[in-house]
Amino acid sequence: MSETPPSERPSSFADGVRLAIGTLSVFTVRPGVVDRRAGGIAMTVAPFVGALIGAVAGAVLTVALWLEITPLLASVLAVATVALLTRGLHLDGLADLADGLGSGRPAGQALDIMKRSDIGPFGVVTLIFTLLAQVAALSEVAAAGAGPTALFTACVAGRLALTWACRAGVPSARPGGLGAMVAGTVRRGPALAVTALMLALPAALTLLPSVGAFSPVLPAFSGASDGFGLSASYVSPGDPGATPLHGDPGATPLHGDPGATPLHGDPGAAVSPGGSATAGEVMISETNGPAGLAAAGAGYRRSSSLWGPCVAVLAGLLAAWALRRRAVRRLGGITGDVLGALVEISTATTLVVYAVTVG
Repeated sequence: MSETPPSERPSSFADGVRLAIGTLSVFTVRPGVVDRRAGGIAMTVAPFVGALIGAVAGAVLTVALWLEITPLLASVLAVATVALLTRGLHLDGLADLADGLGSGRPAGQALDIMKRSDIGPFGVVTLIFTLLAQVAALSEVAAAGAGPTALFTACVAGRLALTWACRAGVPSARPGGLGAMVAGTVRRGPALAVTALMLALPAALTLLPSVGAFSPVLPAFSGASDGFGLSASYVSPGDPGATPLHGDPGATPLHGDPGATPLHGDPGAAVSPGGSATAGEVMISETNGPAGLAAAGAGYRRSSSLWGPCVAVLAGLLAAWALRRRAVRRLGGITGDVLGALVEISTATTLVVYAVTVG
């Protein structure tokens, strides 16, 4: 009995993984069977491809900051790395979708506009502002010491948007193309499982440096000296110009101002002359002394490092959901361009919210 030709055999899980890597990244893989089952697997594991891209781009950002390149320029290099690792396909999809939706034409004509190779004014403006938002937000987070983790989280969130955009019930705008192959192929159970894992991963990356066994290894990637998003270059325990929090030269300074004055007469706690203590700081200092103030600060940083990335990812998914819903209403379904646009919008939103909550 002759063997079944490769083109006729059903796809396997490995085929879906290869499809995800080959479609969503620049990495070359051996092609496998491509069908709707493989498409569903590819969209389910897409966040793992995002994790790979985010890890590489995060390493570029870490090295750039280690070389004392400014956070702004380092962020430009990191965002450019993401574009290179994806062949710029997601950015192209964003521009095409902006031209199609911005044209105001009926669905059929809008889809024809999206298929053109040129980029119109709507696409150009959308690309500029989206990239500016990504670079500006990443630069702010990098200056706060959490840039690599934020970029990793955003890359994961962007591909997680693909998983939910291809869930069962989402139609395709065209009878052919990538959208037709992956639309409606992802079941809710796998989507929820992958989402839960991806929400836990950024928080784990932030917390691991605080564990003794991992502290010598991961601070460079997390950008934190204490494991909670505080950069050693911005809070330096050994800075001679800093005012100690506990009156101890080796303690972490509160403001780094040699002219700082004690907080309510407590020589162990200091507030910069140009700043003011919050009511919470005053109450904590008066009740528990400087140790209580330090513990409260660490507790807040630990709390924000846990929920901040989760909130950012959920915000990115919400933005992608809103854009996907708009595209389905206007175009009748999703296309490859729509999926690319969802990646970029989710990535940008995640970075902006990350900057607000953690940066």
